[in-house]
Amino acid sequence: MQYFDTHAHLGLIYDDPIEQLMVIQEARQAGVSRLMSICNNLHDFQQVYKNLRSSENVYFAVGVSPIEVQTPGRDWIQIIEQSVRLPHVIAIGEIGLDYFRVPNKDYKKSQIELFINQLDMATKFNLPVIVHNRNAGKDILDVLRDRLPPRGGVLHCYSENAEYAKRALRLNLCFSFAGNLTYKNAKNLHETINVLPLDRIVIESESPFMVPAEYRGKRNMPKYLPVTARFLADMLGMDREEMGRRLWENSNRFFGLPPG
Repeated sequence: MQYFDTHAHLGLIYDDPIEQLMVIQEARQAGVSRLMSICNNLHDFQQVYKNLRSSENVYFAVGVSPIEVQTPGRDWIQIIEQSVRLPHVIAIGEIGLDYFRVPNKDYKKSQIELFINQLDMATKFNLPVIVHNRNAGKDILDVLRDRLPPRGGVLHCYSENAEYAKRALRLNLCFSFAGNLTYKNAKNLHETINVLPLDRIVIESESPFMVPAEYRGKRNMPKYLPVTARFLADMLGMDREEMGRRLWENSNRFFGLPPG
């Protein structure tokens, strides 16, 4: 059985390239055959890409996250436009809106402008987007209705409720669930799973965060991803191998990759 970790912050797990390679090796041993490396900022992207560009099973997203809106770097547009031409860079992200502890209205406005600019870049380069949403659900959907690229997007580490998911289903979006799906109190996520078509669901580790319940207290790793897949299968009453196959197919289809 193969799994695709669609969202892992490899640069936050370890700085050292040897240790990053060990994380990937351990993930492969657990059945996680492909990983999407998500940058925390553009410097992080450049460093992790340099470390792991020769790893055939690692893919990359590049972008400026909303929390970096005040410090994207002077040449951030040029860096993204150069980076999307590199091998294995297959998405723009994570991008979006983060309204946690917003200091003022101008800060929100700046985030929205940054979000729109990067959505337009994804359209220009025919790439999908990986969308971050924290306390900004309404504005996220309002922007995506107008500017979602043709290749669509993934709502990563989904945190909204089932009603929100029904509205989002009208757009070319898929829904990614992390280890917090396994938490007993994640009722909004459990209810959401039951209204989503299976072909719109993918999973992620969101490592080093959102560790599955059975590993609480440990730093999250991509190798724990199968726990989330098994939980999802059991919750929907599906065969675990069949669930793994469907999630693998969904992830590769969304990112435009061959099944492998």
